[in-house]
Amino acid sequence: MKAPERVLTTIEHKEPDRVPAFESAFTNNTIIRHYGIDPRTSGGYKGAYAFFEKVGIDLVLSYVSLFPRKMFRGGFIDEYGRIMKYEYADDKTMIMAYHGGHFNSFEDYESWELPDPNLRARIMQFKSGRKIQNEMDDTVFSIPSTGALMECAWEGFGIETFSRILGNEKQIKRIFDDRGSFTLELVKILAENDAQMVLLWDDYGFKNGLFMRPSLYRKYIFPWIKKICDAAHKQDCKIILHSDGDLMEIFSDIVNCGVDAINPVESTTANKDYDIFELNKKYGDKITFIGNLSPIMLVMGEISEIEDYAKKLIRELAPGGGYIFSSGHSINPAVTIDRFEAMHNIKRKYGKYPINIPS
Repeated sequence: MKAPERVLTTIEHKEPDRVPAFESAFTNNTIIRHYGIDPRTSGGYKGAYAFFEKVGIDLVLSYVSLFPRKMFRGGFIDEYGRIMKYEYADDKTMIMAYHGGHFNSFEDYESWELPDPNLRARIMQFKSGRKIQNEMDDTVFSIPSTGALMECAWEGFGIETFSRILGNEKQIKRIFDDRGSFTLELVKILAENDAQMVLLWDDYGFKNGLFMRPSLYRKYIFPWIKKICDAAHKQDCKIILHSDGDLMEIFSDIVNCGVDAINPVESTTANKDYDIFELNKKYGDKITFIGNLSPIMLVMGEISEIEDYAKKLIRELAPGGGYIFSSGHSINPAVTIDRFEAMHNIKRKYGKYPINIPS
């Protein structure tokens, strides 16, 4: 079975040949070198996809938003007004780090040119990823990813300025409507151009809870997310939501919007009830889960601990489809080769269907 069929079969809650794998971000040159790939080439789609193919990661991303708008030494301001700077780990891995918002007021925001969903570079990025996928004979499945509503909105201002704007209903509605209409139109364009799946970058919370009250998500965010999912589904396109943090208070809302899959379902939040295994019991027939293997465990845990947890994820979540194997956030520069290999060796050994892992 090739990667697109494997992933889409899983999203449909059916069993493919093996459990698919994914990583939302991979910033670790040491591991990339271990697999015989030159990190200097892995930043482009071709090098990155070749690396993921070697690891056995099926689902890979192209990037159709978050484009630079203004460059400065050491970084840039992107089209959403986020200040991004280049940072480097000890092994020379480049990390694009968020350093605050460009907008100091709503007036600053009003003076900024809104992102254009019809910008030709967006569809070109998607088609570039798809072209390399075709050249690799579908051993990876390239899907477009875009910023969406909440994360791009607050990061353009910074959390303090954004929190003040939340008190002005007219202004905050305008901001979320701008973000929502852009994302909706872009997803429509991608789906009409044969995107079978789109990932939305849209963090809704942090480890201790949500960025704003649940009622505000229901008022400003989820009506747009439902429109986006409905528009995608009309074109037989699936939606993955990438959202960090403790989402317990709004998880049922996310499901009800029609989101097809959620990543990464962090296992390190302060809320012990935000538990992927319990969520699967309640929502497993309605949404696909992607991730959950703690990045802290991948940095500091015992090999046996990683192996046991990876087995548990596959054993409890993968039968019947509906689970994609991944870390609970990303592979950062502190993740060691032996721990990363332990994680993926379990997937290679036990991830074939039918799932049969002793308790």
